[in-house]
Amino acid sequence: MVPVCAFSSGMISAPQLLVAFRAACAPAVFVLACFRFPGFLLAAVVIAAFASDVLDGVLARRTGTATASLRYADTIVDTIFFIAAAIALRIAVPHAYEGLWLPLVSLIVVHVSRATVELTKYGRIAAYHMWSSKALGVVLVAALVTAFLTGRPTPLLAAGLWLGVVNELEGFAASLVLREWHCDVPTVLHAFRTPHDGAVAPEQRLGEASASRSRPV
Repeated sequence: MVPVCAFSSGMISAPQLLVAFRAACAPAVFVLACFRFPGFLLAAVVIAAFASDVLDGVLARRTGTATASLRYADTIVDTIFFIAAAIALRIAVPHAYEGLWLPLVSLIVVHVSRATVELTKYGRIAAYHMWSSKALGVVLVAALVTAFLTGRPTPLLAAGLWLGVVNELEGFAASLVLREWHCDVPTVLHAFRTPHDGAVAPEQRLGEASASRSRPV
């Protein structure tokens, strides 16, 4: 049985609650930085958000609720959270990005360019959840936690920004290859092997089948 919580608008699954929690972490880390709260509190928010990201995927797969809409929401929330955390880092550790403007600007340019292409082509941004994205998340969380706790810049941030550029370029390449929107494409090589007939990922089919069974008649 899928863990749910009843709200007036309907039944909310545990993975959806975790995504919502991570969305709430975005303004939380920004506000904490603005009001100069101790770094360990900002680091705790980052760790909590990362834990919710891991758990929502695990629960969604185990409960058959890994639908395309959930994966899409997960991608949007991840992006918003890391943008908020990046701004919070600039506030809490003013010199965090010193000497890192090239990878930072490169990341922004590639991300905006990719999003523009995907919005034009698919009507929404992609939600590939690539292996490089998972590696990027771990490196960025390590960089943010280290910087917040020490109050000093860390070499991990440079590694995270350059890895972000690589990840965005890989996602960009996948979007150029795929004619239709897909979720859960582990690498650009998988994009070349993905059927171009509107097929969706197995997780998506499983989640949508589960949702249709649980829908009241």
